[in-house]
Amino acid sequence: MNLIPDSPSTAELFFDYVQNTPQHVFAKFSGRELTASELHDSVQDTVRQLRDLGIESGDRVAYMLDNNLDLIVLIFSLMLIGSIQIPINTKLRNDSLKFIVSHCEAKLILAEKSYQPILTPLVNPQLADKMIYRHSQHSFQWHNPKDIPSTVLVKNEALGADHIQFILYTSGTTGEPKGVLVTDRMLRAAADACAQTSSAVANDRFLLWEPLFHIGALQILPLVLLKHISLILVPTFSASQFWECVRSEGVTKIHFLGGILQILLRQPSNDDRNHSCQIAWGGGAPTHVAKAFEQRFGIEVRENYGMTEASSLTSINTDGHKGSVGHVAPYFEVKIVSESGTRVGNGQTGEILVRAKQDGLITPGYFNNPEATQRAIRNGWLHTGDLGAIDSDNYLYDRGRLEECIRRKGENISGWEI
Repeated sequence: MNLIPDSPSTAELFFDYVQNTPQHVFAKFSGRELTASELHDSVQDTVRQLRDLGIESGDRVAYMLDNNLDLIVLIFSLMLIGSIQIPINTKLRNDSLKFIVSHCEAKLILAEKSYQPILTPLVNPQLADKMIYRHSQHSFQWHNPKDIPSTVLVKNEALGADHIQFILYTSGTTGEPKGVLVTDRMLRAAADACAQTSSAVANDRFLLWEPLFHIGALQILPLVLLKHISLILVPTFSASQFWECVRSEGVTKIHFLGGILQILLRQPSNDDRNHSCQIAWGGGAPTHVAKAFEQRFGIEVRENYGMTEASSLTSINTDGHKGSVGHVAPYFEVKIVSESGTRVGNGQTGEILVRAKQDGLITPGYFNNPEATQRAIRNGWLHTGDLGAIDSDNYLYDRGRLEECIRRKGENISGWEI
């Protein structure tokens, strides 16, 4: 039996969720709650609009959008149509952005109206006709929308378990951006690992500050469907407003990347244990930082390791082990190798290689980049470019990158972009 089964797909989970728990709050943003029933109705309307524009299963649709409820609606709408989604990092500018917009070969691009001055110089006249902008007060301004009678969404158009669901462009450490192909099975595996490492239970309230162009945020959307948690969605990370939001919204779980814990530790002390949060989980928690965070805020820290190419999370940390990133997920195999490619002993540092124990959990490759795919995946093993070690108790340790790069809030920024 597959550990991550063929079905139910994320789309099937969506239909089950809205049918069985119509009043459940999927997400809250800027004081507005979006229930399962409201999400379904908005998705149905958006699907009609997209179909009216000629968007069909297998079409590539890119978007450069800020965190908001419209974006959640759009993601599920494209998912139910069966389109391949290309979220674009809203911080990108100039050559990196121009490369992605051209390279992804999208049939349609949706973006915030505020990004129009940035995008206009980068797109050719033919591509400009494919742009739709979102006005913050009026949602999307669709091209010539027609008054189409309400219809019931059909379930058989969504992509299968191993069809491409997303193309996520990641910087890596060197060279131009690479579009990681992410399947529905990979997305559900990421959500499953998140559920385990965060000990997610029904009615948990997750603070979602990560941008929805990042796998760290996208993987939480199926988690709502699986565990019936609710999302407290915010526009962006704000250290000064972080704890006020956690307290006022009754947040129970928080996710961190990069130096987020360090940033929060630098904030002035202010009734630090007056909150309902139980667990902080994510990537980037050195032992001294994790211990200081737990001692000050009374929140258990669980560090994990992973990358987009391997269904986001390679390791799962359920016991809060400090210094390590937990144990390898049950559907992955990890080995640590030297520069010559030979496996090293327990506790020794080398490159982390990952192989899936079932098909479909390592990316099929990089979009329109066979050379990069061949370099990264060899004989079934994903060469991560990360250094690590495994001890005698099978705890995995992250030792950094083989090649230097700049990290900003959990994102790699390559020298090519700079």
